[in-house]
Amino acid sequence: MHKSFLINYVAFFLPIFPYFIRGEMAEIILLKKYANRRLYDTDQSAYVTLNEVADLIKAGNQVKVIDAKSEEDVTPFILSQIIMENARKKNALLPVTLLHLIIRHGDNVLEEFFENYLEQTIKNYITYKSAVDEQFKKWMDLGMDLSDMTQKTITGLSPFKSIFKNLAEEEENDKKGK
Repeated sequence: MHKSFLINYVAFFLPIFPYFIRGEMAEIILLKKYANRRLYDTDQSAYVTLNEVADLIKAGNQVKVIDAKSEEDVTPFILSQIIMENARKKNALLPVTLLHLIIRHGDNVLEEFFENYLEQTIKNYITYKSAVDEQFKKWMDLGMDLSDMTQKTITGLSPFKSIFKNLAEEEENDKKGK
């Protein structure tokens, strides 16, 4: 019962999750893919490259790519193509041993992995990274001077207060004497 509830919950919210990644509805940009592999941005009335599509996505937009002839949604193919092009430039996407395992065990293993594990892992990573970045920013914004805090802590120790006070006075006298 618990597992099926979770599956239904994820199945319901997963399609709309990308729109809320940045806390707001992302703009959906409609692109048409023509037979010559060119992509046409219907809002801007201009052809766009795969790099420009990647930039749109990085800016927080969603894209939907429709084949101009068949009107089939080819968004997954285009997004995969962008990832593969970036990987080609870096000469690797996945380790060779992993690619061998995927080929050896068939498409079902890869599909199941992407559907059940990879997407959630990446979402968790992004959430965790954002939280850590935010906490680090808060620490930096505090701008605490640790030496002042140390001095306050040391002078605040009651059993040793007189010793530290005497040391501070001696140091001050030494500075005046020089």
